[in-house]
Order: sequence, then structure tokens, then C-alpha cells
Amino acid sequence: MQNILIIGGSSGIGASLIEKLTNNADYQVMATFNSGSIPSAENIKPFKFDVLSDTLDLSLLPEVIDGVVYCPGSINLLPFYRITPDAFQADFDLQVVGAIKIIQAILPRLKKSMSASIVFFSTVAVQSGFNFHTQVATSKGAIEGLTRSLAAELAPKIRVNAIAPSLTDTPLASKFLGSDTKKQANAERHPLKKLGTSENMADVVEFLLSEKSQWMSGQIMAIDGGISTLRV
Repeated sequence: MQNILIIGGSSGIGASLIEKLTNNADYQVMATFNSGSIPSAENIKPFKFDVLSDTLDLSLLPEVIDGVVYCPGSINLLPFYRITPDAFQADFDLQVVGAIKIIQAILPRLKKSMSASIVFFSTVAVQSGFNFHTQVATSKGAIEGLTRSLAAELAPKIRVNAIAPSLTDTPLASKFLGSDTKKQANAERHPLKKLGTSENMADVVEFLLSEKSQWMSGQIMAIDGGISTLRV
């Protein structure tokens, strides 16, 4: 059985991943929530945690951790001239410093695993420049650097990979997908003519946590409906 820690499991991709793992006897899951909640299940242990202000209580975690998924994020799209330095810092604290604090806290337990996996989230906007994406792409660009650097430093014991989605139909993106018209317009931007879902991302996360990805590390996986590479 693998012990998996999910940071930010109350909605979106984290919630879909928990739902996916709930009935899988191969996993014992510890999952954090902040403003939402997580239903308890036989192999799911939820606990409240704020990545910006709380210190992770290691007594709630097993001595060996086989995988960690860091889900907290934000999508703030504004013209560059309107973004304050404090806004850049807030995104960096949530998406980068929060991840660093978690990994540093549990690293000794990851090292006890026979085959540990760390999964982060970036965005397609890091490698494909989009208007008004400087705030999100700046912090997620740091996540991609963290992914590759940690993958090198922690090899061969611990794998580190990241997923770079395009706009995905989750509560985090609801302000951009608040109507069927907006959803259809955003779907049409993608070569596959549909939006990604949290379930799509959870499928890839599960792959990265499993032994099926045992020969992968330091990779940024574009799960984006083809928008980063295809012109159709």
C-alpha cells in the first residue's frame, strides 16, 4: 500500500484525485483542506491545513510517504501594468513557497519510500506566452525550475514531475467559464475543441504516482488539448 499526501484536496483536481483513489486499496491517502471539506472514507484521512499560515503537523502523517501532490494555485489574469509586486509575491508564496515548505517538511519520510513520487502543477502559459498571464506564469515558471532541479537532486530515489494544463473546467477557473458560451469559446481555442476536466488531470496524476511512471523524472507534461504545440 502506498501512502499519498494530497495538499489541497477539497475541490478541483485534488477532489477528483481523492475520488479516484477512494476505492483503490493500493492507496492510503492523507488529504488537506482549507475553506472546503473532504468526505471521509476508509482509506482517506482528511485534515485542515492552510499552506500560507500553518505548520504541517507531522504527527498526522505516516513515517513513510510514497507520494505527494501539491494542488493549491490561483489564476489571476491582468495586464502587467496593473499587477502590484505584492500580488506577484502572494502568488509566489501560495504556489512556490508553500510547495517548498511541504517538501522540506516531509522529505525524510519520502526518502524512506522504496519509490517516491512528487507531483506539482504548472501551466501551459509558461512555455507558450499568452497575454495577461505574467502573474500566473511567473510563479508557475518557478515551479518548473523547482521540478527539474529537485528531480536531479533527489534522483534516483524520488521522482519529481509536473503537469502543465491549459484552462481546465474546475472551480478555480469558474470566473472564466461561468456560462456555456464562455465554455464553448474556450473549448474552440484548443485543437481538440473541448476543455480539460479535473478528471483528466487526476488520471495523469495517478499515473505519475504509480510504478507505471518509474522511468520518468524531471518532466513537465503538457495536458492541454494540444494548444501548446498544434496549429489547426
